[in-house]
Amino acid sequence: MQFKVPQFLEIEDKIFGPFTFKQFVYLAGGAGLCFIIYKGIGLLFGFIPMAAVAGIALALTFYRPNNKPLINMIESWFKYTTQSKLYIWQRRKNKLSTEQQKNITADQKAELLNQNNVKMGASKLRDLAWSLDVLDLRKEDNKNI
Repeated sequence: MQFKVPQFLEIEDKIFGPFTFKQFVYLAGGAGLCFIIYKGIGLLFGFIPMAAVAGIALALTFYRPNNKPLINMIESWFKYTTQSKLYIWQRRKNKLSTEQQKNITADQKAELLNQNNVKMGASKLRDLAWSLDVLDLRKEDNKNI
């Protein structure tokens, strides 16, 4: 007995003519909001807000950066701006003045570069990965809820 294997799962069905359901909702919502703006403040004062709403609706419907829907990019931007960020840096040792840098030899430069580099072994990497997994604040917040 043979079974049909579904193919093209990532392609959405066209429900309203050439548009998918999401595309139709974006277009209908944009058109409805433009109509509300037109009735509320008229064509003269409402032209700029109507153009902005229409542009956003058209972009959500047709613009696909990196072959993905624009709404995914907007969602990612929103998550990035609202989440807390962790910045890690290390202070450099042995800062030299410009006069001292001119008088330094190539061997001394290589030695200074090697002093500033942090060598990380497997155990340090494992500890860092563990601490990042354990100290993730979002995971802690989700566990408390």
